[in-house]
Amino acid sequence: MRRWGYELIIVVAVFAGLQAWMSRGAASGAAPPLSGFSLDGEALGLVSNPDRPVLVHFWATWCGICKFMDGNIANVAADHPVITVALSSGGVEPVSSHLRDRDLQMPVLLDDSGEIGRRWGVRGVPTSFLIDTNGQIRNVTVGFTTELGLRARLLWLRYFGAA
Repeated sequence: MRRWGYELIIVVAVFAGLQAWMSRGAASGAAPPLSGFSLDGEALGLVSNPDRPVLVHFWATWCGICKFMDGNIANVAADHPVITVALSSGGVEPVSSHLRDRDLQMPVLLDDSGEIGRRWGVRGVPTSFLIDTNGQIRNVTVGFTTELGLRARLLWLRYFGAA
């Protein structure tokens, strides 16, 4: 039993180290500005002091890992504040088609130029940021994340203030 405990500690440490390395250069502290228009032409953006923690998720239609996460993000967006940013995905029609084909409902900002991604320090997709009610980035995850993991971090952030 003790050996399993040590092995678990090592696995967690390796995972945490990999996440820290992969998210290096990502925005930290106050969340950078994020605003634009949704695929439907509605104004969409991150408010200064949201009532609840917000998930900002960067993805792309061409990203294989993102396709595995799409459902997780859409499910979280059904009952939590979420803004997704589609990076270099070809414009409104390809992104709309992607969402329609996969039966996904989630708010999307387009970032075909990559400017928003650069401002946020996104170096790869998928990248997820958790923003607290003071507009501070509290957690950055690069790569696949489960729905349960996202929900747990949002819940923790909502009640305890740090993820």
